Amino acid sequence: MAKDKKSKKKIIIFSVIGVVVVALGVTAFFTTKTKPPIAVQTEKASLRTVTQTVTASGKIQPEVQVMISPEVSGEIIELPVREGQQVAKGDLLMKIKPDFYVARRDQMEAGMNSAKANMERSLSESKRSEELYAKGLISDSELEASRTLYHVNKAQYEQAQAALNQAIEDLNKTTVYAPMKGTVSQLNSELGERVLGTQQFQGTNVMTVADLSRMESRVEVDENDVVIISVGDTTRIEVDAYRDRKLTGVVSEIAKTATTKGLGTQQEVTNFLVKIRVLDKDLELLPGMSVTVDIETETRRDVLAVPIQSVTTRVPKKEEKETQEDGEEGEAIAQEQPDKKDKKENKPVEVVFLVEEDTAKMVPVERGISDDSYVEILDGISEDAEVVSGSYRAIARELEDGSKVRVEKEKSGARRGGGEEG
Repeated sequence: MAKDKKSKKKIIIFSVIGVVVVALGVTAFFTTKTKPPIAVQTEKASLRTVTQTVTASGKIQPEVQVMISPEVSGEIIELPVREGQQVAKGDLLMKIKPDFYVARRDQMEAGMNSAKANMERSLSESKRSEELYAKGLISDSELEASRTLYHVNKAQYEQAQAALNQAIEDLNKTTVYAPMKGTVSQLNSELGERVLGTQQFQGTNVMTVADLSRMESRVEVDENDVVIISVGDTTRIEVDAYRDRKLTGVVSEIAKTATTKGLGTQQEVTNFLVKIRVLDKDLELLPGMSVTVDIETETRRDVLAVPIQSVTTRVPKKEEKETQEDGEEGEAIAQEQPDKKDKKENKPVEVVFLVEEDTAKMVPVERGISDDSYVEILDGISEDAEVVSGSYRAIARELEDGSKVRVEKEKSGARRGGGEEG
């Protein structure tokens, strides 16, 4: 009897322990399945002015600049200008030693005078032959020989005259004058230096004369962005040397041919040169200064917009419940075109998350243009919708349709455009 009582007591104890263990397990299971609400910040969708921009970097250069290279070779015997000096059109820039070209001119002049004398003598002989032929004193062949000699000498005279003109022109080219009003922005040669002319060679770049009153920014724009830029677009220019100022500019020229760097490598980049005329004239801009420009390609006013970080992408989830008919039809399509079906189902869509009470609702949207802070929404939500604007981790990774959320104020010091970095 005592043994039966002990056995029953043990059974009751172990039963109670088992119930407790099961209860704790069930409690732990449901506790782990219940996720805490995700902390988010929100902002209402509102009407704004959105300006789409393309950012690029480059250098300041004069709109008009001329590289001065002599057309003849020789030693520089006069160089009256210095770098940074202003010159007027027609001012003397340099003079090349003319001795060789003077001698050549004199030689060509002597040759021309000799040819002229020969031509005049043969002309007289030709006229005399005409008179003798008219009297029947010379034959046809003698008359023709006299005429031929005159034409040969005349051609030689014309050739000698052309050579003299060329020699005079070469002599004149030993003196180089400024082709325009401007500033000597670069001086590469010194007095006494020998330079090459451009008649037969590339020539020596002695100096550059530039109009520094008309400056432009020359920037390289990516091939994906250049298609949305137009001549006349307004531009904000930040010059590294004047950080406290933003200059105004306008797109004046867009290259029609690309420049490619790193061709055939993984670092291959294709850009297009865009020239931007600087409209501000109150700052001294020098060739070669570094700039960063924001080209305003399009502005839309009073459009529905949300913070740019609010728009993210999600892959749509396949519906688990389908009618038998739809399931059979879908199976047939999948068998016929499996690749196309999978790609269509897995294609990410752009969405925003709305907060309704304490729940996040995922809504697909169609976006338009954007600026640094806001993006235009063409379809999907209405004005005053409460849109999740942070944190970055919540929007990019954590939130799903139906997630429980807790709205909190944005942390002080958090970035406007990105919230918390995850």
